[in-house]
Amino acid sequence: MARTVANPSRAEVGLMLYPDCQMAMIHGMTDLLAIAGSFSEKHGGQRLRVSHWRRDDDGGFMRCFDTDPGSDGEPQVLIVPGRLSGPVTPEEAAPYARWLLNRHAQGATLVSNCGGAFLLASTGLLAGRRVTTHWAFVDAFRERFPDVMVDPDKMVIEDGDIITAGGLMAWTDLGMRLVDRLLGPTVMMETGKFLLIDPAGREQRHYSSFAPTLTHGDEAILKVQHWLQAKGARDVGVREMAAEAHMEERTFLRRFRAATGLKPTEYTQKLRVGKARELLEFTNRPVDQIAWSVGYEDPGAFRKVFNKVTGLPPGDYRRRFGVSGQA
Repeated sequence: MARTVANPSRAEVGLMLYPDCQMAMIHGMTDLLAIAGSFSEKHGGQRLRVSHWRRDDDGGFMRCFDTDPGSDGEPQVLIVPGRLSGPVTPEEAAPYARWLLNRHAQGATLVSNCGGAFLLASTGLLAGRRVTTHWAFVDAFRERFPDVMVDPDKMVIEDGDIITAGGLMAWTDLGMRLVDRLLGPTVMMETGKFLLIDPAGREQRHYSSFAPTLTHGDEAILKVQHWLQAKGARDVGVREMAAEAHMEERTFLRRFRAATGLKPTEYTQKLRVGKARELLEFTNRPVDQIAWSVGYEDPGAFRKVFNKVTGLPPGDYRRRFGVSGQA
């Protein structure tokens, strides 16, 4: 992947405005790119041109903010922010999707943050691609765009001419990736240090909580889900779950996965890890004791599962999110 733009003129990053879009991201990204540009100039490099775009009264698109007014050219990068009132509808997305398609055809890299992925997916350009969005929107996104491979664990996913970022504040991670791509790693590191942003990046699974699907309509499976929640998913296997549902194991396995999207073992792991996260955040109990309390006799197995689900070892998770900050 190229680290700098080939065009010797100032690269332009455009941010697309639309009703109820996250203005904190618009202004924050504008500031981040300006700060990166100042570090770039100190090394003899270029600043970035940053512009904001909105629909005009005739249905076209125009710059409503420009750090380099009067200059020619089009944005090499276009960013679609999320929206505080939730993802756009297909009808709302249509005129923006057409404009984004036209810009992409002219060579622009298209970028989304949070629920902006819904608008970007409306172009059809994400079909068959791996993308991310806010973890809370994943089910709705998959239902609306079944041909897109969504990975809710990642904070930012780069796929050449398409870049997607996760939750509302993932724009900071996204901004660092764009600075790295456009101005190089040295400027990215200096910008991160100045803004106190970890340039190593994060993952959404460090923050997302398990929200099981309960609206699938399978009453027998829903009964098992409530039963597992009450028991904390401790000391139960597929045989016990199937018996609770009054089904043969093979039938239960098929219906459970169809209803929840998870294997029973994956589901119980997420329930146990969810309880462990709570204990790590709000108590100072030793990790081995927490492992036992959520149903793991082998602390090593617990650590392995916890790391798999959250992306962090239990001790690191407690240092980052615990109220006491102790390991």
